[in-house]
Amino acid sequence: MNVIRMMNDMKMKKKLAITFISAAVLPLLLSGLLLTGKLRSIVIQDASAQVGANVERVRKRTEELIQVPLDISYRLTTDNALKRVAGQKYENNLEVIQAYRGYTDIRDYLQTYKELSGIRVYTVNPGALDNWEFIQATDRILAQDWYQEAIEQKGLAGWNLIQDERLGVDELSLIRSFPLDVPGRTGVLVISVDERQLHAILEQESFQTLIVDNRNRIVASNEADVFGKNLSDIHANANILSREEGSYDASINGKASKVVIAHLEPENSWNGLRVISIFSVSEITRDANNVIRLGVVVISASLLFAVLLIYASASLLSRRLFRLSHHMSKVGTGAWETYLHIDGKDEIGLLARRFNALVKSVTQLIEEVQETNRQKSLVEQRQNEIKFKMLASQINPHFLFNALESIRMESHIRKQDDIAQAVWLLSMLLRSSLEAGNGNIALRKELEWVRCYLEIQKFRYEERLDYRLQVEPQLEEMPIPPLIIQPLVENAIVHGLDNRAEGAVIEVEAKRVPNGVLIKVADNGAGMPADRLARVREELAAAVEDQEGQRIGLRNVNDRLVLLYGASSALRIESDPGSGTSIAFYIPEAIRDDQSPDRG
Repeated sequence: MNVIRMMNDMKMKKKLAITFISAAVLPLLLSGLLLTGKLRSIVIQDASAQVGANVERVRKRTEELIQVPLDISYRLTTDNALKRVAGQKYENNLEVIQAYRGYTDIRDYLQTYKELSGIRVYTVNPGALDNWEFIQATDRILAQDWYQEAIEQKGLAGWNLIQDERLGVDELSLIRSFPLDVPGRTGVLVISVDERQLHAILEQESFQTLIVDNRNRIVASNEADVFGKNLSDIHANANILSREEGSYDASINGKASKVVIAHLEPENSWNGLRVISIFSVSEITRDANNVIRLGVVVISASLLFAVLLIYASASLLSRRLFRLSHHMSKVGTGAWETYLHIDGKDEIGLLARRFNALVKSVTQLIEEVQETNRQKSLVEQRQNEIKFKMLASQINPHFLFNALESIRMESHIRKQDDIAQAVWLLSMLLRSSLEAGNGNIALRKELEWVRCYLEIQKFRYEERLDYRLQVEPQLEEMPIPPLIIQPLVENAIVHGLDNRAEGAVIEVEAKRVPNGVLIKVADNGAGMPADRLARVREELAAAVEDQEGQRIGLRNVNDRLVLLYGASSALRIESDPGSGTSIAFYIPEAIRDDQSPDRG
């Protein structure tokens, strides 16, 4: 953001100079970056390939090394003499010593194979003795995870870092259970791999190389200080701790690094080992970085030379742009009648002509916006007039509601339920009038207000008034302006029922018609003569203010419909003397779908 702000504050001459310089130097810059980036990528790829080959070599050599204890474990676990010595019941220590001396296979294997550092057989045999070859499985040993895993895997080999009781050090060991001669008893064979042989495999590697078991414990490393530690203690990267095989990027100690992992899965084993090699990208890209720095020096020198040549050219163009900026400033002060004249058919000349066209278009747009705002203000004025006329007498609405509620409760106490119901309906109607805003409401809500008003009038006129509200169910949530139907119903009662002794029926109907919805309020009251009907239609069409002082007049409803939906939605009045009057209006489909009711 600071760079953008600095560029915006910079003079046009300098900005153009920087633009041209960037255009001239960009190919050179891209070429340098491409070449140096390619060089760096090749270096990393070669190093990755080399490390991958090294890891594969370590994996194969380690596999050859652990194949020795794996083969010997096959022989020992099928050796009946071993099973007999480990499992038989001894009467005294002399029998134990004689049996141990008579079985020499373990000592022979240790002397023959330099890959091994120890062979131990763990059994639960109360009469046996410990001689570092046959070891009594104590409760501590029985509770070890490796011992329990060996028993559970039933003859499969496992590889874990286990402490040699004789030497007191941890060693990579093969673990395998086998049945003894005694039914139901099992022994566990542990063959330790010589640590020196493992380290001899890794010490030739130039990058950090580790061999870890399935618990992420380091069983071998070309760095002696990490042997025996958990991998999470020195490398917290999740990719390294996972068991995925392959080559990928990682962040080690805050440095970009490459990690190569190979799995070692010995045959007939329930777990395996992983060979991990880690190298820092910065170490192998040192030469490539030197080339990149040299490229930066060359590019900087080229940029400095370009500044001297291009700055003069930028000055020529900046003068014409300054004229354009000056005229824009005049327009900013409100001088829309300004006209800019710049010679030339280049981009600056085209920009000047576009500027003139823009000024003209903005002037027209301002006029349209002003007209729209005037229409919107007029709609709000009509709406506010309705609310004002309906609530002019309600100086303190809360006091009025409380008073009505007191009257209603008193009517209930005196068993005047019809009066209580009428007071409650009046209270609801007044409250809904106060809550009506300038936004649209659902047709369902408007009809609730109409029903309250009709029930109040029905309380007044009793059997002389009846009404029917007919609306299609799918239109109940249709958005309409508030207080748009109730004034029509009030007009029907005032001009239809009061002049008809036998009463009247008020019908409110909302139904879907092509491309919109038709809402009609009709009565079978006294109707209007032709001259009166013509005068009403003329007053609505002439758009004059309602001068009769009514609370809600047809004039206000008609104006709001025309302002919101256009002339096609104006009130349509039909009336015959003695037959009644119907008032209808139309809401277009496109406008109705774009509006939503105000549920506040």
